[in-house]
Amino acid sequence: MMALARKTLIHLVGWSFILLGIVGLFLPVLQGVLFLLIGLLVLSKESKWAKDILHRIEKRYPVQYQKMHEFKEQLKKRFLRFVQN
Repeated sequence: MMALARKTLIHLVGWSFILLGIVGLFLPVLQGVLFLLIGLLVLSKESKWAKDILHRIEKRYPVQYQKMHEFKEQLKKRFLRFVQN
């Protein structure tokens, strides 16, 4: 039951970020590419196609991918500290 809830939450959060990213591509207030990448990072936990897209991004833009990966690790550390307190 918890696995289904976790998977549903990951898909809900990931797709929400992707939708924000799509909207952000057309609105100057939102950073569309940033939200798209965050959505792909979240969905890559459960979806092979998201992992494949991130792998293509890694090959094409290695410096930006490294920065994105470092940002992901920082968020993970902050989240774990928040949950443990």
